[in-house]
Amino acid sequence: MAEKFVDARGLSCPQPVLDTKKALEEIKHGTVEVLVDTVTSKENVSRMAKKNSCQVEVETLDDGEFKLLITKTES
Repeated sequence: MAEKFVDARGLSCPQPVLDTKKALEEIKHGTVEVLVDTVTSKENVSRMAKKNSCQVEVETLDDGEFKLLITKTES
């Protein structure tokens, strides 16, 4: 189960990235689950997370939305 959840559906960039970054900053380690509804948001959030040494798993949902599970390890 994720420590944080970000529903960024319907938000324009850069808001999904900013909201996800804030959620990652609020935890020392663990998982943040993010929902987005555009390919651009999926790519931008994934890129930001990887740049911050997080692991990213992306799942395409039936409705064309994306669920990202971003795992932050203790540093």
